[in-house]
Amino acid sequence: MDITGLKSLNIPNPSLFRPKLPIVRRFPFLHFKPKPTTFLSLSSPFCSLNGNAAAERNKEGTLPRGVGEAVNGGASSSKVLQVVLVSPQIPGNTGCIARSCAASGVGLHLVGPLGFQVDDAKLKRAGLDYWPYVVVKVHDSWASFRDYFRQQEGEKRLLAFTKRGTQVHSEFSYRKGDYLLFGSETSGLPPESLLDCKTEPFGGGTIRIPMVETYVRCLNLSVSVGIALYEASRQLNYENLQIPSESCMDTEEPFITEDIFA
Repeated sequence: MDITGLKSLNIPNPSLFRPKLPIVRRFPFLHFKPKPTTFLSLSSPFCSLNGNAAAERNKEGTLPRGVGEAVNGGASSSKVLQVVLVSPQIPGNTGCIARSCAASGVGLHLVGPLGFQVDDAKLKRAGLDYWPYVVVKVHDSWASFRDYFRQQEGEKRLLAFTKRGTQVHSEFSYRKGDYLLFGSETSGLPPESLLDCKTEPFGGGTIRIPMVETYVRCLNLSVSVGIALYEASRQLNYENLQIPSESCMDTEEPFITEDIFA
């Protein structure tokens, strides 16, 4: 039926029956190409493990506000234990782990490349307002972390937590100065870090957390860190948790009452 025929039917706007062009053709100014996903290049640490929370900045992002401010001289800078995440991909997991590190008084290392921006909102939200109570150091690569590790004084070991670990986590004997390593949620620890954990002089071996693998491929990363961290702390008589009350200080941020790890 032509336009004249449509008018005879008293249709108010015959143009409504015209075929619609694709939105880009009708509105050329809306045509754009999505930007490729980019990951943060971590050329230098933002916050060091000496308890200084001066928030060293990189032009591409920052750690959550106030990281480490409340632990100067506290347990998390005593290096009884350290948690190392190698190429974590999910900001919510890293935020939860940072919260566990704050609760257990240990330092946290993030080894790049990371799968998120360090100022990601999900990372901040998962850590709630506990960021001032955890000391974080960011390394741009495994080689960078290894150089840092070798320069640290005192007794120290690298312990790799992996599904193919040779020892069960609760049967392993932990020592002060141990670094507990955990890999990416998608691919685990890279070969070079596993090799360093297996060889002298600093490798302490590989450890596994037992589980039924019939239905579950692996445990959540933040759950695995919690299991390992508290078993190691228990064996060390929770020395890392012995933090004097005067080392804690109130932050300017109001306490967040919600407990959501989205």
